[in-house]
Amino acid sequence: MSARARKGARRGGKIKAVFWFNVVLLAVMGGWFVMQPEPRRAEVSKLVENYFEKSKRIELLDVAQDIYRLYYSGDFVTATAAGDRTHIYGGLPATGKFPHAIRVLVNKGYIAGYCDALENPAWVAYRVGDVAKVETPAPRPDNFETDLRTAARVPSSAYTNSGYDRGHMAPNYAVATRYGEAAQRETFLMSNIAPQRHALNAGVWKEMEMKVATSYPGRFGEVWVLAGPVFGVRPAKLPNGTAVPEAFFMIVIDESDGRIRAQALIFPQEAPAGADARRFVVSIDEVERRTGLDFLTELDAVAEDSLESKHVDRVW
Repeated sequence: MSARARKGARRGGKIKAVFWFNVVLLAVMGGWFVMQPEPRRAEVSKLVENYFEKSKRIELLDVAQDIYRLYYSGDFVTATAAGDRTHIYGGLPATGKFPHAIRVLVNKGYIAGYCDALENPAWVAYRVGDVAKVETPAPRPDNFETDLRTAARVPSSAYTNSGYDRGHMAPNYAVATRYGEAAQRETFLMSNIAPQRHALNAGVWKEMEMKVATSYPGRFGEVWVLAGPVFGVRPAKLPNGTAVPEAFFMIVIDESDGRIRAQALIFPQEAPAGADARRFVVSIDEVERRTGLDFLTELDAVAEDSLESKHVDRVW
């Protein structure tokens, strides 16, 4: 047998193995499904329906793992937050040990907690809900705009030739596909921007943003995200005085049937292109320690402590 023939045989074997794995997986899931109560069957039916909507980028293995995680894992804490959930879950982050004042800026598709002293958002919060199809958004705006609501009034030109991208904290794509073109333009306000290395901005950070915008809502119905920079004790600065973060955090919150779960990640500026997000999973407690912020303050103390100490074993 020639080398080409052997290679073709191996490829054919792999395709058959994947096919039969999916057949067996579907059979097991089908048997489980018929034994479930009606509300759970409806929830699972919606998940499977979304699997076939390709714009949501859901893998069959995601469906199987989600069913287990949603109903049988210890990821969830029995609790809910009662406040406004338009863009944020669990209340505005408290400044805690964060050393500077923060002003809250409300936008159409997200909220930003802005720090004039560091000339960066300290955090942003946004919600992404499921839609029938994730449509192509309007083209990206050509320019970033100074936010006149801030005292710092950082211009877009501050980043020119700095070696850093203008890194969105609330993402263009997720906001545009859920809240429209006017909301999309607000993600290009400089109050939503932090200095970010290109390999991170175009790599694992973007990968997580796209999961949040496509796969997660299709699998979980809706999710809430908190994201922002992590600063060292004496952060480096751009020539205009804008502080340069040493890393960035992302917290994703999911609520299901009176229970909540969360995953937290911290991405260093030096994260290489093609990095696996699993390398950067941490607890919310660790994010709070690194940022000085206090999250999920609307939860009762026991639920908050339990949720924030959890360290998920996989990226959803």
